[in-house]
Amino acid sequence: MTIITGIAGSLRTGSYNAALLRTAAAHMPEDSSLDIASIKGIPLYDGDIEANEGIPAVVTALKERIVAGDGLLLATPEYNHSIPGVFKNAIDWLSRPSSDIARVFGGRPVAIIGASPGGFGTILSQNAWLPVIRTLGMRPWFGARLLVSHAGNVFNDTGDMIDDKTAGQLRKFMQEFIAFARS
Repeated sequence: MTIITGIAGSLRTGSYNAALLRTAAAHMPEDSSLDIASIKGIPLYDGDIEANEGIPAVVTALKERIVAGDGLLLATPEYNHSIPGVFKNAIDWLSRPSSDIARVFGGRPVAIIGASPGGFGTILSQNAWLPVIRTLGMRPWFGARLLVSHAGNVFNDTGDMIDDKTAGQLRKFMQEFIAFARS
């Protein structure tokens, strides 16, 4: 069984990226699953907190879910043409202490997807993640891109994907990423 840990980079209850992950979980290939994790509750990174109190329990729990998986799927929004601060903050905490980077991220297969209400999907945010992924030593999959634009037309009010073309693209994306993660 191949397990991919999926993280949405938004805290919003009606997040299109959380909906995208839920849809991906329903379209996983046979003998694989998507463990959807959350960044909710992760405090703003503060070196004083780390030094005086240690790594917050919510961060440690998320680290262990990532380590238990065979790959990582980042569902990134795009805020002001880049990475959402709350998502980057979570990754910054996950990379602490620096001695944990290799265990949590090193060589880990990773793919990026994203949904946006705008017309360009999340192309700039996805590109902005590349230096972070490289710095953490992950193994990015470049086999395809999934940029969901005009997400308000792709998902209904309850977060269900209603666009068959996008669902087919997501299904193919997940099949190919799983094959990469298994290699």
